[in-house]
Amino acid sequence: MKTSLAEQPTRDGATLTEKLEKFLHTRPETPFLAIDSDIIDVKYRELRHSFPGASIYYAVKANPAPEVVALLETLGASFDVASTPEMEMCLALGVHPGRLSYGNTIKKSADIAYAFARGVRRFAFDSEAELRKLAVHAPCSEAMCRFETTGENAGWPLSRKFGCDLEMTAELLLLARDLGLSPVGVSFHVGSQQTDPTQWKQPLHEAAGLFRTLGRAGVTLSTVNIGGGFPVPYDKSVLPVGRFAEAIGQSLDDAFGDSHPELMLEPGRSLVAEAGVIQTEVVLVAQKSRLDHTRWVYLDVGKFSGLAETLDESIKYRLRTARIGTPGPVVLAGPTCDSADILYEKTGYALPRDLQCGDRIEILNTGAYTSSYASVNFNGFPPLRTVCL
Repeated sequence: MKTSLAEQPTRDGATLTEKLEKFLHTRPETPFLAIDSDIIDVKYRELRHSFPGASIYYAVKANPAPEVVALLETLGASFDVASTPEMEMCLALGVHPGRLSYGNTIKKSADIAYAFARGVRRFAFDSEAELRKLAVHAPCSEAMCRFETTGENAGWPLSRKFGCDLEMTAELLLLARDLGLSPVGVSFHVGSQQTDPTQWKQPLHEAAGLFRTLGRAGVTLSTVNIGGGFPVPYDKSVLPVGRFAEAIGQSLDDAFGDSHPELMLEPGRSLVAEAGVIQTEVVLVAQKSRLDHTRWVYLDVGKFSGLAETLDESIKYRLRTARIGTPGPVVLAGPTCDSADILYEKTGYALPRDLQCGDRIEILNTGAYTSSYASVNFNGFPPLRTVCL
């Protein structure tokens, strides 16, 4: 039986599925990430229902657990890969290379050649140098140029490092044709954890302008990759994915009229985040001064073991503890000997004053961008273990 997203209520309003609760009660050694795969199934079906005509390419980097990829493969997903190991894992799990898109715009020539040899035929780029590598090492392949966006209102912006301006995008797509590649379309990303459905409007209008510009030059584009970015409820509620689909559909109508392009989506966070919970142990509760009542709570998981998105306190995870004492202010930090391993100091987290060393805390909605961010043996700590249920 599939797990319902109408989950069991808990003491502080946070929720977990019955399957996750039962597993946590077995008290495995911490820290670990537990994934309820039934939630991923539900989330994929919701996204497919909201975008019935789109091609869904799961961003493997969000959670590369083989069990997650295998599940999505059986559901019919395609996959956005960022590296040779991600590509090899997908192929080993039976994913046809025609369902892979090499979406990283920063690739070694050897990796492009290897992907091409394995049958991958769709590649992203955002610079002339990358385009010329594709022409040499992946001849006649489909090429998609990524243009830049502002990332406004995104919890985790993806601007600056990726994408080129619109003028260069047009020039590079024409060059792709001249180099013997197949320029099939454009891509953009409005930022991860994007809470504003209107943020897709401007880049879709810009994409339509590129379609017209290239059409006048004899190049017919077919595809727009709108990336991912659909948000999940961390510290506050968010709009359902259906509302984003409605806004994007209206923007497509406004930009392209009746001639909609083929639509690609690259969701990651929205498919897997709510399926996961990290359970961590309180290693130490300390005060820095008798005059300062803010406690420092040190956990056995931190920035270097999966919580990299707490950088600048950008992603604010909800916490759950069995303690019911009066809450008091805390600074949350990880276990390593690095002073940067502080999770939350400015946001204003509070935990029960009776919290003790050895207590366990659940960090909710952590199925995305946690295990894949964990370092390998920094300070000797092992990578964050993932358990798929």
